[in-house]
Amino acid sequence: MATHHDNDFHQTGEIPKAQTKAIWKTFGILVALTALEFVFAFTMDAGTLRNAIFIILTIFKAFYIVAEFMHLKHETKALIWSILIPMALVVWLMVALLSEGSYYFESVTNYFN
Repeated sequence: MATHHDNDFHQTGEIPKAQTKAIWKTFGILVALTALEFVFAFTMDAGTLRNAIFIILTIFKAFYIVAEFMHLKHETKALIWSILIPMALVVWLMVALLSEGSYYFESVTNYFN
């Protein structure tokens, strides 16, 4: 019976080197995105543009967190697309419902005025 080992520790007797470079890179990217959010929060007036920038930066941060910490970056492309396409459809649904909801609200308030 053959035994299989997935890491080099059992084969070479050495402990694998820590991947501190990848950890610091991830830390740096998340800190930079957060700092950019703070810059926009304290330098721009409240409005639609600032909200859109926050939403875009939050999506980038969420994508990076999912890719790194949930290891989605290392999965097959089919699995990645099977997660991204339904998510895009959910976002499209939310945008459509918000636009239709605002139309309905305006039509009802105009009807009773």
